Amino acid sequence: MTHTQLVQQPDPNQPRPEGQQMSPLEGEALGIVTNWPPSLPAALQRWGTTHPKSPCLTSLDNAGKPVYTLTYGKLWTRSQKLAYTLLHKLSSRNEPLLMPGDRVALVFPNNDPVMFMVAFYGCLLAELVPVPIEVPLTRKDAGSQQIGFLLGSCGVTLALTTDACQKGLPKAQTGEVATFKGWPRLLWFVTDGKHVVKPPKDWHPQIREASNDIAYIEYKTSKEGSTMGVTVSHSAMLAHSRVAVVKSRDMHWSLLAQRDQRDISLSSLRMLIVADGANPWSISSCDAFLNVFQSRGLRPEVICPCASSSEAMTVAIRRPPEMGVPPPGKAVLSMSGLSHGVIRVDTEEKLSVLTVQDVGQVMSGALICVVRVEGTPYLCQTDEVGEICVSSASSGLAYYGLPGMTKNIFETIPVKSSRVPVSDRPFTRTSLLGFVGPDNLVFIVGKMEGLMVVSGRRHNADDVVATALAVEPMKFVYRGRIAVFSVSVLRDERVVVVAEQRPDSSEEDSFQWMSRVLQAIDSIHQVGVYCLALVPANTLPKTPLGGIHISETKQRFLEGALHPCNVLMCPHTCVTNLPKPRQKQPEVGPASMIVGNLVAGKRIAQACGRDLGQLEDNDQARKFLYIQDVLQWRAQATPDHPLFLVLNAKGTVASTATCLQLHKRAERVAASLMGRLNTGDHVALVYPPGIDLIATFYGCLYAGCVPVTVRPPHPQNLATTLPTVKMIVEVSKSVCILTTQAIMKLLKSKEATAAVDIKSWPAVLDTDDLPRKKNSHFYKPPTPEMLAYLDFSVSTTGILAGVKMSHAATGALCRSIKLQCELYPSRQIAICLDPYCGLGLALWCLCSVYSGHQSILVPPLELESNVSVWLTAVSQYKARVTFCSYSVMEMCTKGLGSQTEALRLRNVNLSCVRTCMVVAEERPRIALTQSFSKIFKDLGLSPRAVSTTFGCRVNVAICLQGTSGPDPTTVYVDMRALRHDRVRLVERGSPHSLPLMESGKILPGVKVIIANTETKGPLGDSHLGEVWVSSPHNATGYYTVYGEEALHADHFNTKLSFGDTQTVWARTGYLGFLRRTELTDASGERHDALYVVGSLDETLELRGMRYHPIDIETSVIRSHKSIAECAVFTWTNLLVVVVELEGSEQEALDLVALVTNVVLEEHYLIVGVVVVVDPGVIPINSRGEKQRMHLRDGFLADQLDPIYVAYNM
Repeated sequence: MTHTQLVQQPDPNQPRPEGQQMSPLEGEALGIVTNWPPSLPAALQRWGTTHPKSPCLTSLDNAGKPVYTLTYGKLWTRSQKLAYTLLHKLSSRNEPLLMPGDRVALVFPNNDPVMFMVAFYGCLLAELVPVPIEVPLTRKDAGSQQIGFLLGSCGVTLALTTDACQKGLPKAQTGEVATFKGWPRLLWFVTDGKHVVKPPKDWHPQIREASNDIAYIEYKTSKEGSTMGVTVSHSAMLAHSRVAVVKSRDMHWSLLAQRDQRDISLSSLRMLIVADGANPWSISSCDAFLNVFQSRGLRPEVICPCASSSEAMTVAIRRPPEMGVPPPGKAVLSMSGLSHGVIRVDTEEKLSVLTVQDVGQVMSGALICVVRVEGTPYLCQTDEVGEICVSSASSGLAYYGLPGMTKNIFETIPVKSSRVPVSDRPFTRTSLLGFVGPDNLVFIVGKMEGLMVVSGRRHNADDVVATALAVEPMKFVYRGRIAVFSVSVLRDERVVVVAEQRPDSSEEDSFQWMSRVLQAIDSIHQVGVYCLALVPANTLPKTPLGGIHISETKQRFLEGALHPCNVLMCPHTCVTNLPKPRQKQPEVGPASMIVGNLVAGKRIAQACGRDLGQLEDNDQARKFLYIQDVLQWRAQATPDHPLFLVLNAKGTVASTATCLQLHKRAERVAASLMGRLNTGDHVALVYPPGIDLIATFYGCLYAGCVPVTVRPPHPQNLATTLPTVKMIVEVSKSVCILTTQAIMKLLKSKEATAAVDIKSWPAVLDTDDLPRKKNSHFYKPPTPEMLAYLDFSVSTTGILAGVKMSHAATGALCRSIKLQCELYPSRQIAICLDPYCGLGLALWCLCSVYSGHQSILVPPLELESNVSVWLTAVSQYKARVTFCSYSVMEMCTKGLGSQTEALRLRNVNLSCVRTCMVVAEERPRIALTQSFSKIFKDLGLSPRAVSTTFGCRVNVAICLQGTSGPDPTTVYVDMRALRHDRVRLVERGSPHSLPLMESGKILPGVKVIIANTETKGPLGDSHLGEVWVSSPHNATGYYTVYGEEALHADHFNTKLSFGDTQTVWARTGYLGFLRRTELTDASGERHDALYVVGSLDETLELRGMRYHPIDIETSVIRSHKSIAECAVFTWTNLLVVVVELEGSEQEALDLVALVTNVVLEEHYLIVGVVVVVDPGVIPINSRGEKQRMHLRDGFLADQLDPIYVAYNM
């Protein structure tokens, strides 16, 4: 296999770290204080009783006015009340609801810090474990399912909240708080004063020393969206407390808000802690904040950024200068260097740099080191970016209930290059990416959550957002509403940018902005954007605090539920790891390969049906050389034997014909032709499916004319169907048209003039009321090699091909089918096929007359008004053998899938069916035949009954399951090998496996060989090549191939280039292989199975490989539930995928990325154009095959009226 490229090789010239190995960095030792409280509850008790009037917390309203000051005394008494109430006043079935150590959810809005603080300390005093979470806004918030999972796994049964908050929560119809998606059942308790009671005098909370027991659980959401609870112990909480907070984003807003506050003075401020120093825009926010407020007395040195994470709590913090620390640092780093994980100082003039400020010194008593992000946690070199790890008494303890992940994150052992551990203390990974700079200052350049590793280079989502924002965004998209994440497609991460578009921006503006963003990201980060999508304003999922919920956005993108209004995909530029295009190797020369009947050491792939010569049966019809003679004989021998029964949509008999009736009707037709036409004239029969068609067919044979059966035009769709009728009449050189009065009117109607020139029709005769004339003699052909009829069909590639069937071939075909299906006059078979070409024509017009069995004919058109008519008929007439088309099978599967119970009540029973055959000229559609079998198993259909037939233009019946012989076998082949024209058998369910079902059994008298498409030499067993066929019922040649006469001369008489060079073969134009199985066939030999892979004309040559459209289409249909049908074709080397959308139109653009992803993943192809159309646009012929070339013509002529067309850049 040539899949060398898929995993990208690193660039040998990329920059590598050159510094020495870093050494762990220690914070200053903690001073020992003697009378420090032994735990936080003890501290609260001390300050609450010794300094009850001291303010603990002041909350401000939106205008900055103080609303409430909570004193230490108030906090102490209110917390005690709550603790007592929780432990003693809540009970269920006389058991206390809560026991010490139970987890309790705290659901408080972030504008009510006082109530939150009381609840938090109330839980600590009651020895309960608080789990603070955000207030849910709707029943299905983004990420709420994961929060629910966390609450469930923590065993939370009680939620504390405020009165106002509880009133605002979504309610169920009972008036109770609704159950949120994925949440456990919760009891909601309101902590406002009136709901808590004062404890009795003798009750005191248990105040213990700080231990390693869990104090509280803080939740954290991972990059993938799963939620973990970080447990913090009492001692860590205490240690952390020994060491005014504002977010850089809030600084940004306070700049906007400060215009109306004139009298503010900031000169007394000693420390302004900036809490998200990991953000690339913090430095610019800090500088801007300082610019505005310096005039109000704000001193630059009081701005103190810090770094923290859920797992490690605070990692580093900048101290005010009076504490004797080095001055703040600032680093200007090359983006390109950072992407390779190394630190290279650059100049600020360039665009492709990241400017970061330090986040101060390591926390007191902590030990810090920087380790490699992937693999073994080796210490980084001094000029290398890695993940910061910290060992300190104040970090988190574990992920609640997740021991495996806890070991990875909270118990990491960093090692030196010699693999010796750095220290005997375990470290906690902080998920912060950074390095230690000069003066031992800690610098952060990003977070693990935002890390995207594309082709081995690291990019930070925040940096990419900053670049997108720099492209004057305010006009087109909302500033804070851009999500950047990566998705894995074809073994690498791909960057996706999603932004909310302002409602007033035009399509033109948006596209301009999008293309500029793509260029900016490409030039600054040297990474291609895979997909840039704009969604309508306010539709991205939000976090409870209003930011974008990234993992939920990514989930929606992958599920096709984002509903973008603009999409730009650039797979051509950013997918650089496709396998190399295949170069064709010269084949081994013929002479060196063949020895006896081995090719290159393998048995030659050839197989044949039973030998006709040795099959002696009491076949009376064999005496006759011409099928019309058989009819005359039957009309004399068994005049009243019923041959045909035609059913209508109600399932009642519309018309019948016995041997004699058919003969009489044929006589009348012959009598009316014999005076007018010459022997050998071609006559077009334009009839709806029915007895008329069969009778006129024999009438023509009686008169020595050559019948050409033609599907009548569709009255509601003359524009597309009438030209085909006209074309067949002209190409077949028909001198006369026989039809019904109604169709005759239609052919000459005013509507018809719009579609064709109606003056140029040949003579049109209606056969509705023919006079009762009979001839004294019928025409006798001089030799069976004479032409009996013409069979015209339009291939899926849009070529109209008529084949010549001689009398000899007609007789041989009937005999072969009779033997394979064991047909006798006592049998009844049900046929739901169109009678105009191929095997359908043979089964309608020829087989019953030859074998004498009764055919129950169900025109497929009748299923449109009653889907169950065919299966009901099969059951009613107890047919052992039945034939249908894929369209019929699909209609039954879709239309009757849910109605099997109703059919059973109407006594429909399919246990009589020995074999149900789908007449096809394509690879068997396993998924469809299997679902059909599954659905109708309930009605007694044997799972072994359903099979497919295979025929083509050169031979309409090569394979047919029949009633005896082993069941059709299924093999699994590697789809990747198939593209290289190789067959590699694999196990079911293995990756890239494709199931192939044998197309029935090879018919008696038919020989099949597999030949190399280029050298025309024979191939070995299980090798892929063109299926060649030799048989007495091969057609004798094309009458004409409209448009391609010269190309196809060798289709009917071709010989192998070596080996058996005498036999004359016909080329089917289909790729396939033969495989000898372990089964025995009817003659006792080992059974050879023929597997058809697909038509050579249909295949797509892309990147030097051969693709079958159906394989790509199957993948695409699976990619989204709203894709009803799909067809692919190529256009100037681009792969065009047309999908029919069954859902709402807002899903149209969701499909673009999903289709592109699945075709890359499964077929290593880049989709050039995705066209989303309405259901029913992809044209399908009567056999249920997609007409991909018609579709391509429609696309190029701009006639598809698409919902959306995406040109992938």
